Amino acid sequence: MKETIRLDGVTAGYRRGNPIIYDIDLTVPKSDFLAIIGPNGGGKTTLLKVILGLLTPWEGTVSVLGESPAKPRPAIGYVPQLIPDESFPITVIDVVLMGRLRNSGLFRRFTRRDREIADMNLDRLDIQDLAGLDMNSLSGGQKQRVLIARALAGNPQILLLDEPVASVDHNTQESFFNLLGELNSTITIVLVTHDVGAVSAHVKNIACINKTLISHGETLSSESVAKAYGCPFELISHGGIPHRVLGSGKESKR
Repeated sequence: MKETIRLDGVTAGYRRGNPIIYDIDLTVPKSDFLAIIGPNGGGKTTLLKVILGLLTPWEGTVSVLGESPAKPRPAIGYVPQLIPDESFPITVIDVVLMGRLRNSGLFRRFTRRDREIADMNLDRLDIQDLAGLDMNSLSGGQKQRVLIARALAGNPQILLLDEPVASVDHNTQESFFNLLGELNSTITIVLVTHDVGAVSAHVKNIACINKTLISHGETLSSESVAKAYGCPFELISHGGIPHRVLGSGKESKR
């Protein structure tokens, strides 16, 4: 299967002598739905920056769609972890239209085609009725859908998401992952999260990272997660509902 992202022996960071990720070998095939999991501070967001071409590795090579990362950046849709600054008033439709600028530069007027594509993606994510509302008036789940619509407005081949469900409730998470499953029929998806239980039932593959790549594949062993998170981990069944339990004893339902 054709690969969309490939990292070979990648080491990177922000200050020489203090690597955030090191010796990462990772291949993401076309049409994959990959979750990158690991503890806070384990290098997940840094890895996304390397894939986006925003951070140059100290060692190793990176290719995205067969080229160096910066070149195909217009083909990548990115959904950040942080919601836009609430002190800045902007409507939903204007946020989505910003996704059209990625392919043609910042200083131009939006065309009728731009607006048609923005409207189409609002409808695709079932938020057309929010178009004229201020982003600050939306719930966390609604904001995340708007940010995905913005990313999709550039017609990407790859969708990268950084902790997209960190601020939404469990029911909204389920709806969100079902939506990503539908999008995955035409787009390769890489999703970063620290929540093991939330993603395991929805994705095709899981990469477990804590500074380096600990495991990568369709299944996730308790030993790999324990090594990454530094605490015991097991999957148990309680009342017919699977729970993932970390060493703290707190349960994460999925």
